[in-house]
Amino acid sequence: MSVFVSGVDGFICKHIVQDLLEQKYNVIGTVRSEAIRDHILKQFGNNPNLILEIVEDISVPNAFDAAIKKHAKEIKYVLHTASPFFFDPKDYVKDLLHPAVQGTKDILEAIKKYAAEYVERVVITSSYAAVMNFDREKDNTNVVNEGSWNPDTWEGCQQNGMRVYCASKAFAEKAAWEFLKENRHAVKFKMSTVNPVFVFGPQQFDEDVRPKLNTSCEIINSLIHRDPAAPFDSNEIYDSFVDVRDVAKAHLIAFQKEETIGQRLIMYNCKFASQDIIDVLNEDFPQLKGKVPVGKPHTGALDHPLKGVVIDNSKTKKLLGFEFIGLKESVHDTAAQVLRHEGKL
Repeated sequence: MSVFVSGVDGFICKHIVQDLLEQKYNVIGTVRSEAIRDHILKQFGNNPNLILEIVEDISVPNAFDAAIKKHAKEIKYVLHTASPFFFDPKDYVKDLLHPAVQGTKDILEAIKKYAAEYVERVVITSSYAAVMNFDREKDNTNVVNEGSWNPDTWEGCQQNGMRVYCASKAFAEKAAWEFLKENRHAVKFKMSTVNPVFVFGPQQFDEDVRPKLNTSCEIINSLIHRDPAAPFDSNEIYDSFVDVRDVAKAHLIAFQKEETIGQRLIMYNCKFASQDIIDVLNEDFPQLKGKVPVGKPHTGALDHPLKGVVIDNSKTKKLLGFEFIGLKESVHDTAAQVLRHEGKL
C-alpha cells in the first residue's frame, strides 16, 4: 500500500517524503511540472519507491482526479500538503483564498470518487493560522489550543496579504472537516490535521538553498545577510517557532496512531524574537562577526519573553510523544546550511 502526498516540491513535504521512504513506504507524490518531477526524482536518488505525478494547478476543478484514479487501489494514506504560502498576493482570492480551499476540497472529492474504499487515513497540512485570532496575538490573556479557530470571515480578512493567508488556512481546514462530516457514509477514511507555526530548519537538500528561501526560513536568511550598520530592533520580529523535522515526523504519526484520529496537532515549540536568531548567529559562527547586527544580546524571547498569546499545545505533545527540537539548534542548522552553500563554512 502507498502514501499519496501532494506538493512534494514544498519545504516541509520533502522532509516528509524522506521520512516516508526511510520507513519503507511507497510514495506517490504530485508536483507541478515535468522539470520539477525529474529534478526531485534525481534528488531522492531515483528511489524505486517514489512515483511522481503532475498536477499543474491545484486551483483547477478536479485537479487531483487523474492522479488519484490512476493509483486508487494502491493508496492507503493521503497527506495533503500542497497549498500556497506567501504574504504578498496580487489577488487575494485568486492567489490565496481560492487555491487553498479548492485544492483541499478537490483532493477529498477525488478520494470519494475513485478511492473511497481504499483510503483509510487523511492528513491535511493546515497551519497555526487556522487557530489564531489575528486581532489578539499580542493579548496575553488570549489562550489558544487545539480547539481554537481563526474567527476571520471571507470578506473581513481581505485587509492585507498576511491576514488573507491566515484566513485561507482556516477556510481550507474547515472545508475539510465539513466534507468529512457530510460524507461520513460515502468514505471510510479518518482525518487529522497538522497546524504548524513558523517552521525553521534546514532544507532537505543543500542544493535547495536559494538567495531567497521559503517564507519561514527567509526570516533567518535575511538576518544572515542583514547590513550590520542598518537599524535593528531586537524584537522587530516576535513570533512562534517549530522545526521542520518535527513537523514532518508529526505527519507520519498523524496517520500511524489511532489516538490522532480526529485531532488537530498544533506544532509549536516556543516564542522567538529577532534577537534570539542574531544571538545564535553571533555565538555559533565566528565568520559572521561584524557582518551581522549584534543588537542587545540575550534580550529576546528566549531570555525575556514578551507578553502575547499563550499557545497551549500540551495535548498535541502528549499525542505525539517526542521532544521537539529547540530554537537554537534549529537556527544553527538552518544558518549552517546557508553558509555551507555559500562557501563560508
